[in-house]
Amino acid sequence: MKQDGTLELFQYWNRLRGRRPAPQRTEIEPADIKSRLADTFILERDARGEPIFRLAGTRLCAMHGKELKGHSFTSLWSEWDHGLISRLSRNVFDDASVVVVSFHGTSHNQRTLELEMIILPLEGGSESPRALGAISPCEKPFWLGADPIVESRLESFRLIDPDREPLLLGNRPAIPSPSLSPDDKSLDSGPGAGTGRRIRHLVVFKGGKS
Repeated sequence: MKQDGTLELFQYWNRLRGRRPAPQRTEIEPADIKSRLADTFILERDARGEPIFRLAGTRLCAMHGKELKGHSFTSLWSEWDHGLISRLSRNVFDDASVVVVSFHGTSHNQRTLELEMIILPLEGGSESPRALGAISPCEKPFWLGADPIVESRLESFRLIDPDREPLLLGNRPAIPSPSLSPDDKSLDSGPGAGTGRRIRHLVVFKGGKS
């Protein structure tokens, strides 16, 4: 899980379920995930057993340029990926698997964007299985929401054992990293002080051989 939104939703789902394979769908409180609600969705099965959107957040709908409620989940993906996405959804519904997917979206104007998705099982009974999910862009380009994504292509996926994942996450210490952009003080010290010029995340100082 690379994106904060993915990890936060997983941790919320994991707290709710306790020792169970999945929490009840009625336990999901929108207020508890309000900061991520616009990126989340709920899936259910149609009469053919295929996943469809029962609900979809506003940012998610804006990203795809349409209201997703009632639409086929597999319709977001390239035809090549339909079978695999359908099978991954069945793993969530039938086996209470947790699925994390990395993929690329292509917009109407042929722009591309890297995204991450998580799908989490919800207990709703054999007659009405549900799944909770979220899609998080790995960056937020200026065109996102204005140039709709019309096709997604799967890059990789991972089936997670939710009973082991919290331990693995707990063993990952936070590593502080300095900002790539130097602060103002760094421009006022050292050789060539006061002559620094920012270019993206670099600072160029005037100089030469002497």
